[in-house]
Parts: sequence; C-alpha cells; structure tokens
Amino acid sequence: MERNLRKERIGVVVSTKMQKTIVVAVARKVKHPIYGKFVNKTTKFAAECLDETVQAGDTVRIMETRPLSKTKRWRLVEIVERVK
Repeated sequence: MERNLRKERIGVVVSTKMQKTIVVAVARKVKHPIYGKFVNKTTKFAAECLDETVQAGDTVRIMETRPLSKTKRWRLVEIVERVK
C-alpha cells in the first residue's frame, strides 16, 4: 500500500523548554491582497524531538506525522544548521 507524501518545513527552533518537544517557527512571504507588498508571516509548530541536543536558534527540518498530543502533529527530521 502506497503512503502519501508528507509535508516538510524548514524553520528555526524558538523553544526547547518542554520535554521531548520543540517549538519551530516557520517564516513565509505572503503578498498583501490589496497593496501588493510582500509581508512576512510566521507560523509556530510543536514538534516531537527525541534528540536532546537541539538548542533554540537551530535551523531544523520537520515532517508532518500523526497526532502525537493535543498540539503536536510534526516531528524532527534533521538539524540543518546549528546555532553559533
């Protein structure tokens, strides 16, 4: 049975205060419907993170998954870039 492709996002870790959970902020540019100016929009995702070495400021890739808790529907795939 073939499984559908899962969404992936790249964002910056905002919080690591929870156990096994990180909060990732994903930024995107959206064109304003009337004025045509591009505006930065940010969406925060709670992601499952069993790797305890992730720090706030790291750039990570997250993948959509089944609901793991009330707010968690994403999991960590890889750390793209570590904070300096």
